[in-house]
Amino acid sequence: MVPALLALLGCQLAGELLVTLLALPLPGPVVGMVLLFVGLLVRRGVPAPLAATSGALLDNLALLFVPAGVGVLLHLPRLAESWAAVSAALIVSTALTLLVTGWAMSLLAPPRAEDRRDG
Repeated sequence: MVPALLALLGCQLAGELLVTLLALPLPGPVVGMVLLFVGLLVRRGVPAPLAATSGALLDNLALLFVPAGVGVLLHLPRLAESWAAVSAALIVSTALTLLVTGWAMSLLAPPRAEDRRDG
């Protein structure tokens, strides 16, 4: 489990370094995830220890949101001051996400049998 965690954290660190050195407008963990993905493609599979470790992390994903929740509670007065802007941003971004996801699915999903009209 420790080598798999080191591999995951190493990819994140490599992503952070690339973003810093190349001044990329991306989050370091996203670049690290792309590096991990490319590494797994080159390797042509996911090693069993990495699969087990990532599965354990995903099983406990809810615990990883506790620090974010504490941060929200810490900044409640600031959020109370700008509740209208935060609410509008959440509503607009959610609506846009739903629209773009629906549009992408309509382009990428194969047509269903009941949607086909054969004359």
